[in-house]
Amino acid sequence: MAQEFVIKSPDIEDKINQLLPSQGGFQAGVDFSASTMVVPIIDLTETAEGSSVREDIQKALSHDSVTSFSVSNTTTTIINTTGYFRVFGACSQNSNNTGSFTSSFVLNDGATDKIILSYFNQVGVASETYNSLNYDFIVFLSAGDILKATTNGTLHRLIGCTRQIADISGNLVNP
Repeated sequence: MAQEFVIKSPDIEDKINQLLPSQGGFQAGVDFSASTMVVPIIDLTETAEGSSVREDIQKALSHDSVTSFSVSNTTTTIINTTGYFRVFGACSQNSNNTGSFTSSFVLNDGATDKIILSYFNQVGVASETYNSLNYDFIVFLSAGDILKATTNGTLHRLIGCTRQIADISGNLVNP
């Protein structure tokens, strides 16, 4: 047999007022009670939000959900649509000559460039050197924004993929 008891907690009352404003919250003269009876709770949050896929597997990669890119000695727009995107891959730098080289990711709002990630390689050694650096980040693009990848050497590459993980409103995009 279940037992009922009254809970008197200002913290719980405040939380009820915050979470249930349409129900009038916790009103004076109303007791908050609890029971020792076990009541199963079914979480329908994902389905109510429009997704029935767990968040961890929602971020999976599929042939149709990724866009690959390879940039060397040029600047290329890799994303020009709104939303949240995962960008991942590797920067490879092979040096056997003199000079300095940069590989960068640049956000542009239609007027101004902002470097968000950059790899720099100062060369001038007698022997060939090779560097490979991984990257994995999430970027948000609003209307008019683009993400560019740029390198200034033929032996330097940004190779990777992009995958939209949510639209501009934050609604998850399934693979």
